[in-house]
Amino acid sequence: MFSFFKNRPAQKLKKRHSMLLEQAMHAQRNGDIRTYSRLTAEAEEVFNQIQELSTSKT
Repeated sequence: MFSFFKNRPAQKLKKRHSMLLEQAMHAQRNGDIRTYSRLTAEAEEVFNQIQELSTSKT
């Protein structure tokens, strides 16, 4: 009934993943390749966590 109150860790991780990718894009456009690399690596780690959650649910 009140499923919208439940925690959705995958939803939060997807939001964080897209935020990190957007920040990485802006860093790349500004010429800050070091920050771009760091943010892309973090986004990849978050994506791996999302995949682990999706495989554990099925």
